Amino acid sequence: MKTRTYRMSARADAAESTAERIVDAMLARLRTTPYERVRLEDVASDAGVTVQTVIRRFGSKPGLMTTTVERELARIAATREAASRSTPTETIRALVAHYEEYGLLILKTYAEAPLVPGLADIAGRGRAYHVDWCRRTFAPHLDPELDEATRARRSAQIVALCDATTWRVLRIDGDLDPGATERALTEMLLPLLHRTGPSPS
Repeated sequence: MKTRTYRMSARADAAESTAERIVDAMLARLRTTPYERVRLEDVASDAGVTVQTVIRRFGSKPGLMTTTVERELARIAATREAASRSTPTETIRALVAHYEEYGLLILKTYAEAPLVPGLADIAGRGRAYHVDWCRRTFAPHLDPELDEATRARRSAQIVALCDATTWRVLRIDGDLDPGATERALTEMLLPLLHRTGPSPS
């Protein structure tokens, strides 16, 4: 009985490892290739499996895409939570580092969401998480004397400043390095806050 249980567990572990390799291969392709040009044959080859294995595990390219984005959304949320710091300047520094890893992938996912069944819902959850994170992270730093309308406006401004699109405008369109991007975001953010902590250096 123990031998049978061990074999079943080993098979399950092997299947999970194979699935992770396939998702990793899909993610690598998605980082550099438009979704419509990603081929399951290439993903399978990268993962060292057959196309039939990919289809058996994920059903289709859209199924593999949504599984990949679901996994990465969980990872993005974990790293975003880790980006919360005691001061706004430290939070912005961690947020820029977060976008250096995930920013372009996040924006690409939003752009391609209409192409994949089910992906728009996942992208929507990602947007909702971003808004919630910004509000939770920076609410303690807003002036407690603000009236409700001003507080809501400041909160919306913070959400916009911390968006991946703003990072892209500064980092890519503006051709700023990560340090300059961090400083630019901090310079825009601090005037909105009451408890600003140390100025950017």
